[in-house]
Formats: sequence, C-alpha cells, structure tokens
Amino acid sequence: MKTALIGAGLLLLGAVAIATGVLPVPRALAVGERVWPILLFVVAITIVTELAASAGLFTLVAEQLAKWGLRRAWMLWILVVLLASVSTIFLSLDTTAVLLTPVVIAVASHVGLPPMPFALTTVWLANSASLLLPVSNLTNLLAEHQIGGSPAQFAALMALPAIVAIVVPAVILFVIFRRALLRDYDPAPRTHADDRLLLIASAVVVALLIPALVSGLEVWIPAVAAALVLGGFFLVRQRSVLRFSLLPWQIVVFASGLFLVVEAARTLGSTALLTALAGSGESPLALLRVAGVGVLGANVINNLPAYLALEPTGDSAVRLAALLVGVNVGPLITPWASLATLLWHERLSGLGVEVSWRRYVLLGLVVVPLTVIPAVLVLALVH
Repeated sequence: MKTALIGAGLLLLGAVAIATGVLPVPRALAVGERVWPILLFVVAITIVTELAASAGLFTLVAEQLAKWGLRRAWMLWILVVLLASVSTIFLSLDTTAVLLTPVVIAVASHVGLPPMPFALTTVWLANSASLLLPVSNLTNLLAEHQIGGSPAQFAALMALPAIVAIVVPAVILFVIFRRALLRDYDPAPRTHADDRLLLIASAVVVALLIPALVSGLEVWIPAVAAALVLGGFFLVRQRSVLRFSLLPWQIVVFASGLFLVVEAARTLGSTALLTALAGSGESPLALLRVAGVGVLGANVINNLPAYLALEPTGDSAVRLAALLVGVNVGPLITPWASLATLLWHERLSGLGVEVSWRRYVLLGLVVVPLTVIPAVLVLALVH
C-alpha cells in the first residue's frame, strides 16, 4: 500500500505539472507512449506468474531443482545462480523477478533451507545480469539503436562487463551466506497438483512464452497473449483464482507517477545538470564518471527514468554502454531503483517472506561499487 500511496502522490505532482504548463501535454503523451508497453508487459507477466503458481508449476520446478542439487545447498544455490542469469539474459530482469522468485522460495521451503540467500540471489542477478542482450533490460532496448544495429553487436560490446556483473555479485553472495550454503539438505517428498490440466496448460504456456519473448516481437504482445490464454483455462477450471489482486496495480500507479515527475523535472533543466555531472570523454575515468551518475540516478529515482534523463550524455557507443552498466547494475541499493526490485518485493510479500530493507541497502552499498568499477574498467580496456 505504501507503494500505491507514493505513486498516487507522484501522479498528483505530475498532474499539477501538466495543469500548470511545466510539463506540456505533448511531452506527457510522448512519455505515456514510450512507457505503456513496459507497464502492460509487467501486468501481463505478473498475471501469468500468479496463475502458474496457483497451478503448481513453480512447486514442480522447485522439486526438480532440489533433486538436481544432490542434497548440497551450495550446488542448489549454483543452479539458482545459473537459472537467474540465463532467465535475465534471455527473458529480461522483470521476468526473472516475477517468474523465478516464487520458484526459489518454493525450493528453500521444500528442502528446509533459509529463503534469503536464494531470494537475494534472484534480485541481485535480475539486475546485474541484465547487460548482455537488448531484451535483458528495457534500458537496453532503449539504447539498442545507438549501440549497434543487431543483438550480436550489442552483445559484443557488453560481453565482458556482463561477465563481471554476474561473477562478482555471485561471489559476494556466497561469502555472505557461506554458512547457510555449506550444508546438506533432505529433499522433501514430491507433491501432486490439484488440477493436472491447469498444471499442463501453465507449463505449455510458459514454455511457449519464453522463446516468444526473444522472438523480436514487442515483449508485451506474447505476455498479454499468455495471460489471456492461461486466464481462459482458469476461467473454466478455477474461476475463484481470477481476482483483482492478481494485478500489480500498486507498481503501475507508482511507475506512472514516477515517469511523469521525472519528465517534468527534465523540462525544468535536470538534463542539463545531469549532463554536467556526467562529463564527457571515453577515458576510464570518464566512463566511471558517467556510470557513477547512472548509479546515483537509478537509486534516487529509478533506472528507467534515470536512463532517459542521462541518455543525451551517451554521445558514443562506449559511453552509452558505461551508462547502462550504471543504471542496470547500480539498482541494488534502494528498493525503488528498478521495477524488478519492486516486483521481487511484491512476490516475497505475497509468499510471506520479510525483507530487511536496512540490510538490503547496506549490502547494496558494498556490492555496487565492487561490481560497477571493474565492469566499467574492462569495458574501457576492450574498447
């Protein structure tokens, strides 16, 4: 509810900015045109996740992961690292936050391990592993046309920073949670789905959705189609599951208000200020500077509007790549720094897992500089 209240306040500020002429109507409409596919994707993928979870799909996946972990917590955790990285690279960070969070919590619950090492791994890698492909992060999609003409060109520039951004957080996570991970577990007995048809339908829909999200279509199209198809099955088999609470309306309200306020700030000269802070040039220090401003912007407002505000400072492919390192890897400090983190927290709350935001922020203050700095430096070395 706090997210919705903050969002309502931001929407009110945005409405005042439009009414007073601070934010011209054409610019507000332009922001809406750019943002609505993002929000529609978030709504649709959340519905798919909720319904698939109700069908027992994530419990089934969790049981299989527990089997592959061979009773060793560290091996199970490595499987989660790999799954989170692959999911983020090919399906986007928001998809990882929504789809994988219930899986890892189910895994931990299934075998009697503490959930936080797996939950934190999911959200850290959902953000930090999102550098390699345009589809990995919506900021990448916005930058794709300036960095390169194809996903292969994009990946060629971002490959080494992407490796750093996966390996460093994973190592830090293992060090932090080594006591919880260096132990054995006993796999619990397999469960049985209440409705086998819904389980099969959910598995098929999700399996078809994964390649569709990297097919070149705008991601909201397959996500909406999947939500409609799966919703149709539940309408026939378990209508009671279809309720308003499936919709992530709080995040939609928050994100809508945030984008309006940030655009209003741009009209008041924030872009000029950020451009001055980001500097210019392609030396290692210059690239660290623009990435650092990206980290700051992402954690103060949110990574998407921060990218939009700082995009004019990325006047070359390598500077834009450094900015992406900042706004993609940087959102590991404040809860609102990325939509993925907000979606992750909403999933955890729905699963009854509490998060200490104080600890989250403190850990983020450690992992962000230890990841962003070497990622930018390897980018500078290979450029």
